[in-house]
Amino acid sequence: MVRYTIVIVSILFLNLLSAQTEPQLVHFNDKLTGFLNVRDFCISKDGDEAFFTLQSPSTAISQIAVIKQENNNWLDPQLLPFCDKFTYLEPFLSSDGNRLFFASDRPLDDSSQEKKDFDIWYVDRPHKNAEWSEPKNMGKPVNSDLDEFYPTLSENNNLYFTMDAPDGLGKDDIYFSKWESGRYLEPVLLNENINSNGYEFNAFISKKEDFLIFTKYNEKDGHGSGDLYISTKDQNGEWQKATNMGLPINSKYMEYCPFYDENNQLLYFTSRRETITPKKFKDINDFKSYIQNNPNGLSKIYSTSIKLN
Repeated sequence: MVRYTIVIVSILFLNLLSAQTEPQLVHFNDKLTGFLNVRDFCISKDGDEAFFTLQSPSTAISQIAVIKQENNNWLDPQLLPFCDKFTYLEPFLSSDGNRLFFASDRPLDDSSQEKKDFDIWYVDRPHKNAEWSEPKNMGKPVNSDLDEFYPTLSENNNLYFTMDAPDGLGKDDIYFSKWESGRYLEPVLLNENINSNGYEFNAFISKKEDFLIFTKYNEKDGHGSGDLYISTKDQNGEWQKATNMGLPINSKYMEYCPFYDENNQLLYFTSRRETITPKKFKDINDFKSYIQNNPNGLSKIYSTSIKLN
């Protein structure tokens, strides 16, 4: 069933390409256009709460923010209260909406001022309107003395993440840790249909664990820089060779940090695409609006409607 759906998706891409020269993508929300680098995104099951990362141009500062919807209107974004001088990025909300996973280089000891390697952390809350807890480190065997990034969970709590590991196939690889008897098992490197001797990172796992979307960097069949790829499982539960998701999702620029809203069949992802061109402006406000509201080479969050399940 999944393989048949992917064929339909490929036809959709071809139809879009034949009908247009520019990608039919939209920004997630106009309230984010004033920020410079906006990347990685997740949205709640009800669609009224979204989390993302705000970064300075050099990425020296990285903080997680939330934007909430009330009475069908999106409110102004707010930084999450646990963010401090350390780096915070790549939020992922649990299916019940009460646990938020993320990556950070914050120290294990709150009294320390020295950052550590990147680990996967989480915060909890009893319900949607409650305050988040203090950050908790996931610990071993998920975290190590190496860098772990981009947590994503299936409906049964199996965890997928990126790790910079010497026993991997390349620089960055995607690992899987099974949730069993109330704990996570030792991470397992995904097979060569996913990973390679290059860079694979930022994986999103579907609820039923039947497809995986992630970024491959500078692949031979890519459109340039990083592209989004998708892999499905066969009848034996083995991951099949990943395929490029094609235009208009991918471009010659960097595409990464995918998140798929299965309820509304919307794919969200980060892109550094650029379509602005030199022109004459009416005034300074016209200049500012043009630069902020169009793909300008800085990371922005885009979405597009696509059926993957």
